[in-house]
Amino acid sequence: MKLEILTYPNPILREVSEAVINFDADLKQFAKDMLETMYDANGIGLAAIQVGRPIQMLVIDTRPKDPENSRFEDEDQTELEAKIKQPLILINPEIVNGTGKTTFDEGCLSVPSFFETVERFESIEVRARDLDGKEMNFKVDGLLAICIQHEMDHLKGTLFIDHISFTKSNRIKNQIKKNGYPTREEMEAERKAKKKALEKA
Repeated sequence: MKLEILTYPNPILREVSEAVINFDADLKQFAKDMLETMYDANGIGLAAIQVGRPIQMLVIDTRPKDPENSRFEDEDQTELEAKIKQPLILINPEIVNGTGKTTFDEGCLSVPSFFETVERFESIEVRARDLDGKEMNFKVDGLLAICIQHEMDHLKGTLFIDHISFTKSNRIKNQIKKNGYPTREEMEAERKAKKKALEKA
């Protein structure tokens, strides 16, 4: 079942998510619904709070996708990324350690059509639970590490626009306040136009 993705400035996105205690059938179904919602929106990550449920749960899939439907088609997986089975479902995740620095033009399903360069750890060590409550530990870098850090921010009520300069953040907020968000059709048309322009360049 597809869920509604909340968009900024919905105040729910600023809530701090609570730890998951019950690893039951309801949680497994919710994970399926989150994945369906994420794939339908052509996203690579989604936090439970983004669909209105303030629990510490993320679904992620950064694997290369169909070039017609993804802006990440040229993204090569690193050796560490390739070792991790995706889609990845992380419950009560923690970053145990982070090293190095990297930047990436991030976007967000809750702030659609906007992209800004954000600095993150280059490599992270993660501890989390799976859908059965079993602990998992792994180290990862590349796009998957960036995505995990981005989604974990949502659990604290933080958005990627909070990581950029005050001026840039205000510009985005004012633009949303004044014009709202483009429709899905408008975003798709813009994406195709940009792709065509790149092909001609």
